[in-house]
Amino acid sequence: MRSFDLTPFYRSTVGFDRVFSMLDQLSGGDQSQTYPPYNIERTGENAYRISVAVAGFAEPELSVEIKENALTVKGEKKQSEEKKLGEVLYQGIAGRSFERRFQLADHVLVQAAQLENGLLHIDLVREIPEAKKPRLIPINGKQIEQKLAA
Repeated sequence: MRSFDLTPFYRSTVGFDRVFSMLDQLSGGDQSQTYPPYNIERTGENAYRISVAVAGFAEPELSVEIKENALTVKGEKKQSEEKKLGEVLYQGIAGRSFERRFQLADHVLVQAAQLENGLLHIDLVREIPEAKKPRLIPINGKQIEQKLAA
C-alpha cells in the first residue's frame, strides 16, 4: 500500500483543519518541523493563531504579508558591523533568513500580528459572509417564493 505524506499541506493551511485532520489521521502522517518552528492553534470556533519562533530577530527584521489567500512571514537578519567582544565557540541560535508561507482558506482574515518574547503571534479569524451561512427553512406546508434579481 502506498502512503502519501500530507504534512506539508496540513502545516501550511489555516481553516481547512477538519479536512486535513481527517486525511492526516487516515494516513498516519508525522509531525516533523522545519526552520523556523511554529504552532497553529485554534483559539475559538472561527479564530486561529499562528505562533512562529523568531528568537534573535527584531521587529524591523520581520515582515508579514498577505496576498491572495497566502500569508507570508519573512525574516531577514541585518548584519551588524559592530565588533564583538569575544569569539563564538558554539552557535546554536539560528540567525539565517527565512520565508514561511501559509495557505489560508477562503474568508480567513488577519486581525493582528505581535512580537512577544521571541514569538511572532499572528491572529486570524474566519468571517463567513451572511449569504454563505446556513439558513433554517421553516416547514409549514406553504410554498416558499424566492425573488430572483434581474
